[in-house]
Amino acid sequence: MGKRDDLIAKYATDLREKLGVTPDLALLTKVTIGVGPAIYSADAETVAASDQSELDRVKASFLVKKLGLKDGPDLDAAIAKVVEAYGKSERNKYRAVVYYMLTKHFGKESVYA
Repeated sequence: MGKRDDLIAKYATDLREKLGVTPDLALLTKVTIGVGPAIYSADAETVAASDQSELDRVKASFLVKKLGLKDGPDLDAAIAKVVEAYGKSERNKYRAVVYYMLTKHFGKESVYA
């Protein structure tokens, strides 16, 4: 297995153990690939949920730009819901996992088809 496969396995474990979700591995793989080289950087691999500018970036770059959603309070609420589900005390909120959960939340799996 390559490094990306190892990371996908780690993300799948997070989904199962921390979020109680059975991951769709095909979708998780596509989301992880979509995150790009950020998954290989310790800082960029995670979402700093306590940093509002980081959450704004997730909203603008991922939800609006990538998933094609209209900006509004429902986007902030969805991000907050995912952060809450991941656990506020959980230090490492992996970007690929957060993006996967948001993709599922909004039913936008077709973006990765």
